Amino acid sequence: MSSYSATNTLSSEDQLVIYGQLVVGPPGSGKTTYCHKMGDYLKAKFGEANVKLVNLDPGNDVLPYTCDLDVCELITVEDVMDRLKLGPNGSLLYCMQFIDENFQEGVISKVSDLFKNCNKMEPCWLLFDMPGQLELYTHVPAIKSIISKLEKMDYRLCCLNFVDSHYCSDPGKYIACLLTCLTSMLHIALPYLNVLSKVDLAEKYGKLPFSLDYYTEVLDLEYLTDMLDADPLTARYKSLNSAVASIVENYGLVSFLALDVNNPNLLTKVAQAVDKCVGRFVT
Repeated sequence: MSSYSATNTLSSEDQLVIYGQLVVGPPGSGKTTYCHKMGDYLKAKFGEANVKLVNLDPGNDVLPYTCDLDVCELITVEDVMDRLKLGPNGSLLYCMQFIDENFQEGVISKVSDLFKNCNKMEPCWLLFDMPGQLELYTHVPAIKSIISKLEKMDYRLCCLNFVDSHYCSDPGKYIACLLTCLTSMLHIALPYLNVLSKVDLAEKYGKLPFSLDYYTEVLDLEYLTDMLDADPLTARYKSLNSAVASIVENYGLVSFLALDVNNPNLLTKVAQAVDKCVGRFVT
């Protein structure tokens, strides 16, 4: 018997299948806006009772959507900074460790109540709005431990990693983003989708030297390293840039879905990719 079956109070024939999206990425990459728009998208398809938004960012206390479960009711970065006199990053790390240690009582025990009035004939969705600091997804154990607790509940999860498309206008920053995407993917170890967000603003900071498809499909990175070698400021790091590009290409795991949250077609494509990622096959 799965751990979800053991802990859920529903009978076997009435058990809910709960799908979850963990939305991660650096601050300002569009995570919270996506949760808002995707929440509305899923509610229109499956009903409001079947879609719940969970804020797991203790530093995000101003939300554009109605939050069904907010970790800021348990702990906030601001409170930790005031009481323990820590900086913002140290306070966030403290908060995530505290949330992890109290996750069963503070989050999991409340999730089943969210779906009391749901339509059991339709899928149920949890959208987790996650904190943005990179170290949480590369080497700090708290997030990985939280994900492990969710997996034990048999939630069918996938991770969406958001990267702001304006990084495409800077070859060095884009290659660095590829490496962090790969590192996060290997650390989190969930079904994983990378999302290139705000593609409508991709050229806000400069014209892209290649088409958008080049960046979403992560094509031959040698072209970008050649551009870096042509710049005297970055040419000195030629060996490092080439090594990073080779690591990304050798794994062959990083590609992106293009997204503009105000474009219904692109939002639908992301939703369809998520369905496939969590094993929800739609006929």
